[in-house]
Amino acid sequence: MKHLMKAFAMAGALLLAASTATAADAPLPRDSVYQLPLQLTDQAGRTRPWTALRGQPRLVGMFYTSCQYICPLIVDSGKAIERQLSPAEQARLGIVLISMDPARDNPAALKKVVDQRKLDTARWTFASPPAADVRAVAGVLGIRYRALADGEFNHTSALVLLDADGRILARTEQMGSKPDPEFVAAVKQAVR
Repeated sequence: MKHLMKAFAMAGALLLAASTATAADAPLPRDSVYQLPLQLTDQAGRTRPWTALRGQPRLVGMFYTSCQYICPLIVDSGKAIERQLSPAEQARLGIVLISMDPARDNPAALKKVVDQRKLDTARWTFASPPAADVRAVAGVLGIRYRALADGEFNHTSALVLLDADGRILARTEQMGSKPDPEFVAAVKQAVR
């Protein structure tokens, strides 16, 4: 009987490992934003492909660290949405803010904002793409931006909800401490 139980346990572990590997190795859906070949360097200085974000729902937005106006509200919006979630739901959601100013937003600049805002790096990632890829990532997320002569940017302020495979589920442009209830409902549905 002991041998039979051990065999069942081993078979279950192998099945779980095989299904996990299969999900991670499965081709991306055609409408996944992760189809865009993109490298991101995060606040810890790690450079990884954008596809490394695959595997859990994510809130994704664009910002730049020297912004004094709307970008802090984008962070506040992510935090406000987090507050609407249970701890278990929070653990199943990642939040990624991608810089539109990689020339200035190096890992140290990204980390400074993460530290100042007291963001949990288990859930929050600030990252910069190569400068040549900013327009492409903005395009797949539906973010419009324009660099200004003074080094600032005019840009769309939005959070985009992605499913685990990088498909866009919902979007909000309502920024601040009172999140859009329909968007929060979509987030809750995605992390169930």
